[in-house]
Amino acid sequence: MFVCELRFDCFADTTISLAEQAINHLLEAWRANGQVLGREFAVALHEGSFRVRLLLPEEHSLAHRHNSPWAKQALAQLSKAKLLAPREKILGQDINSEISCSEPPSWQLLYTSYVHMCSPLRSGDSLLPIPLYQLPATFNGDHKQLIRWQTEWQACDELQMASATAAEFAALHELSDIDSDLFRRGWDLRGRIEYLTKIPTYYYLYRVGGESREQELLRPCPRCGNHHWYQPEPLLELFHFRCDNCRIVSNLSWDFQ
Repeated sequence: MFVCELRFDCFADTTISLAEQAINHLLEAWRANGQVLGREFAVALHEGSFRVRLLLPEEHSLAHRHNSPWAKQALAQLSKAKLLAPREKILGQDINSEISCSEPPSWQLLYTSYVHMCSPLRSGDSLLPIPLYQLPATFNGDHKQLIRWQTEWQACDELQMASATAAEFAALHELSDIDSDLFRRGWDLRGRIEYLTKIPTYYYLYRVGGESREQELLRPCPRCGNHHWYQPEPLLELFHFRCDNCRIVSNLSWDFQ
């Protein structure tokens, strides 16, 4: 990932309210397309210009060729707020985040957690994140639905990791059960991505609990009952189960690792 600073200069008198609306509209469009990462963006007014620092998947993430129709519209509307197109300055590589996948994967998966800011689509060969703007738009011109699913998955993950309230159990149900709304929407998105990219795409099903390690090793795929999905050598040192029919990967219960 790379840290980038954008500078928005004014070409005529404007107001903070107009500038704020125009800039945030553009940032949200980029976020919905996977071009910028994170949920909150601090915009500062400094010496007559507006500046914001962003985390990008790649150095060229904001290139015009990656823009969604929504982002192109947001760029065009900057002039209504008396703002010029932003000047971009790459400050360097972020030392606290992963690099993006640069090679086409042989398979891929939807995998995230509450500590990850990167793309939820990962290479099955390396587990490196795949920038979403490299894919055809999943729905309505960008990847907003996929970003929304990721945000909800991360919220549930944080609740169940905190283990502080009864909400933990509802969150765990969403993460680990195939009859949950989160699974249904994520698994459908997975199928949409596979259709668009023609690359086998899997869904990560979180697993915790169970009665014993022995029974855990024998558990079948929860969707089709496949008893042969256990992997003697964990894929990517993380996924002990993979069902090729259902396109699901899962871990050995964290209680027995």
